[in-house]
Amino acid sequence: MEKELRLMKGNEAIAEAAIRAGADGYFGYPITPQSEILEYLMEANPSRTTGMVVLQAESEIAAINMVYGGAACGKKVMTSSSSPGISLKQEGITYIAGAELPCLIVNVVRGGPGLGTIQPAQSDYFQATKGGGHGDYHLIVLAPASVQEMADFVDLSFELAFKYRNPVMILSDGAIGQMMEKVWLAPQKERSKTYPEWATTGKPPERERNIITSLDLDPYAQEQFNKKLVAKYNEIREKEVRYEEFQCDDAEYLFVAYGTSARVCQKSVQLARAQGIKAGLLRPITLFPYPSVRIGSLAEKVRIILSVEMSAGQMVEDVMLSVNGKVPVFHFGRMGGIVTTPDEVVDYLKSKIIGG
Repeated sequence: MEKELRLMKGNEAIAEAAIRAGADGYFGYPITPQSEILEYLMEANPSRTTGMVVLQAESEIAAINMVYGGAACGKKVMTSSSSPGISLKQEGITYIAGAELPCLIVNVVRGGPGLGTIQPAQSDYFQATKGGGHGDYHLIVLAPASVQEMADFVDLSFELAFKYRNPVMILSDGAIGQMMEKVWLAPQKERSKTYPEWATTGKPPERERNIITSLDLDPYAQEQFNKKLVAKYNEIREKEVRYEEFQCDDAEYLFVAYGTSARVCQKSVQLARAQGIKAGLLRPITLFPYPSVRIGSLAEKVRIILSVEMSAGQMVEDVMLSVNGKVPVFHFGRMGGIVTTPDEVVDYLKSKIIGG
């Protein structure tokens, strides 16, 4: 089968991609601006044979624990929410990470803190990349910048989740979730009929029973498990870094931005160069693992780095760690659900940095 071209919202693209990836189950709860994911799957399930279990749980907490149960059975399972809903799921997420189970979590970020606004933001970066819940753990975090990547990252997320037995988060925002673009959808995959050897599928005579838990009351055994996790995260850092560069070869001023902000900055680069300012853009695609090595390398060639975010400044801390003092690092951000414009980024670069 060939790929199929559709015009879709970002949220719809994630839902359709999950069906085509052969996902076994979705468990969620509605919250703006991601509710279309649940709505699309609920509508698709009776209208065609998707083979998925699609369930609106009684709460976000219930939904993430259903994901825990489905993942423990070795199934391709997922959930989605938006910022406050992801906060409610944090205990379940850390349990899943502690049990080393694969799953997909989608966060279509809205402004905060608290209930905030339903408008787009990038202020959940710390929560997504630094753990969010308790204990020493990491999610693999992918940051799409288009509706096409919203679809593409679903299958990639399941692939990485099962490869490393680790939860994966797609960290999007309300702009990409709600915008409509053309998207090429992959052909339908067959649903897997086999189970991982660690899955809780009943005890056959030839092996001991599988026990999945994140509990170990022996501190020495728990420490060894934590060391195992650290080794896994270091392997992910070594093998799974993804990023995109735009006109970085001769850049003197480097923008670092992801998601919607990266789309804005791509135009900012063009505007800056039209005014004789050699700007470039590095777009992190993986936020964990972060492209620290590449940013550090570019820091040896540029004069200034500007982290552009829809937040008060979160990713900028990872940019600064990557640069390690080689060049000045600045931050420009809009908050409260406001998406910055390309001109604002260029004006800030000119007035506050170059002319400052």
